[in-house]
Amino acid sequence: MNPIDGFSVSAADMRYVGEGLQRPECILAEPDGSLWSADARGGVVHIRPDGSQELIAQSLDTRFGATGDEAERFTGGTLPNGLAFDADGSILISNFGTDRLERMTRDGRTEVVLDQIDGQPVGKVNFVLRDTRGRIWITVSTRITNWMQAISPNIADGYVAVLDERGARIVADGFAFTNEIRFDADETWLYVVETTARRITRLRIDDGPTVTTREVFGPSDTGGFIDGIAFDAHGNLWGTHVMTDRLFALTPEGEMRVILDDSDPARSAELDAAFRADAITPELLLAHGGQIAPWFASVTFGGTDLRNVYIGSLRGTRIPYFRSPVPGLPMAHWGDG
Repeated sequence: MNPIDGFSVSAADMRYVGEGLQRPECILAEPDGSLWSADARGGVVHIRPDGSQELIAQSLDTRFGATGDEAERFTGGTLPNGLAFDADGSILISNFGTDRLERMTRDGRTEVVLDQIDGQPVGKVNFVLRDTRGRIWITVSTRITNWMQAISPNIADGYVAVLDERGARIVADGFAFTNEIRFDADETWLYVVETTARRITRLRIDDGPTVTTREVFGPSDTGGFIDGIAFDAHGNLWGTHVMTDRLFALTPEGEMRVILDDSDPARSAELDAAFRADAITPELLLAHGGQIAPWFASVTFGGTDLRNVYIGSLRGTRIPYFRSPVPGLPMAHWGDG
């Protein structure tokens, strides 16, 4: 029996952690109960198990001998998005503002890891994931400089790249606004969010690593713009619908279950119609969002038993969470040390 059968939560089940956060889009959880949240002020917020918190702002690593002007140019426009822990405990940042993959120490010193692939700018880097072999995977939502133009049913120029001892290279291309990615338990399949296709595609990865199979997993249209995903220990793939603010799960068989719905059906229909007409505007997007954590962006399993489910958001100032009937699948960094 699947432990999420019949399981759902509502606003009344939510507890909250953190305060005064800005765009807590991605959340990392550590075994001691600590949380690390991306923050629009240019860095991450460390929320300790006792609830105390600290903003750690990015600064150019002075070991490179940079001047003050160089440091200002380096951090200008920074917008941390997806996060991952590197093997040494530093934080990999897919920076949606600077269009780079960066590495930040836990005291804020930052360096550029990747800003070009094959001599071309990376593009709108969205998410980063480290696997148990130490390979770093990134997603690029679009190559269009004005990324809002890619919120369209007619554009699919996103890709997935890998960075390993051989360097950086694209492994799969042609995605509709590539967003979060996750490996299954044995790292055979890589699951890829296609936000504007409103679906999840999975890639079978061999030792190359190269893609041997590419297929849609679950519904071809989940009924909303998927942003973040995370596996639980049973093999269910949990996901968020951004702007319509739903939390769902796909069973190992690909069946969809709604866990939490904070949407307004009339407004969701309005947004859906505008998207299908390729008429999305920033003003229309900003008119949507729920009350719990406006614009659900990510889902993270944490707590010492991996049964706390945290919801990241693009417009929230705190992080809601609830208890799950099944623990999350531990990420690679849970095995570090």
